[in-house]
Amino acid sequence: MTDEILRIMALPSGIFDDADLYTKPIFEAFAVAVKIDTIAYVPAQDFGNAFSTFIIQDYGAKKFARINGGIRKAFKYVTFICLPISLLVFAFAPSLMGLFVEANALDVINMGTSYLRIEGAFYVLIGFLFLFYGLYRGLGRPSISIVLTIISLGTRVLLSYGLAPRIGVLAIWTSIPIGWLLADIVGLFLMKKFSPR
Repeated sequence: MTDEILRIMALPSGIFDDADLYTKPIFEAFAVAVKIDTIAYVPAQDFGNAFSTFIIQDYGAKKFARINGGIRKAFKYVTFICLPISLLVFAFAPSLMGLFVEANALDVINMGTSYLRIEGAFYVLIGFLFLFYGLYRGLGRPSISIVLTIISLGTRVLLSYGLAPRIGVLAIWTSIPIGWLLADIVGLFLMKKFSPR
């Protein structure tokens, strides 16, 4: 399953000279770090789901001013949720990896730490993306959420394939927050167009 995840993440098999020796720790590090990552941003994801309910109720009641005020507050709340989590994950990334990996697997711990520190620094971006998902679902435009997901994942794949052969695995790790950022920019642009007035 880890191999499949990394294939989706666009880890081309021919990137490294000795793929069998070099990519096994990457696969293991990625599998563990993604689990930690997912747990870390669950609060922001849950907030995005609750935000969707808020939007649905007020959109149905035509309380558009309340929606627009709620959007501003939601972005502040997600920032306050994500920043402390980012700091904790960044600071304790090796210890978090050590919870799931044997202490002597230093290459796996180091690669996972690298992943978590890159991802962890940008949880606010995935938090904003969860808000955009909730917003557009609440406004009855779930297709925009799909477009944002395609932008996020598509950017990840394109950057990974384009840069990993030259930069290595860090290109894959950094492509994820870049994908989040581009999806957020598009989500913000479309919000100005579709937000109720």
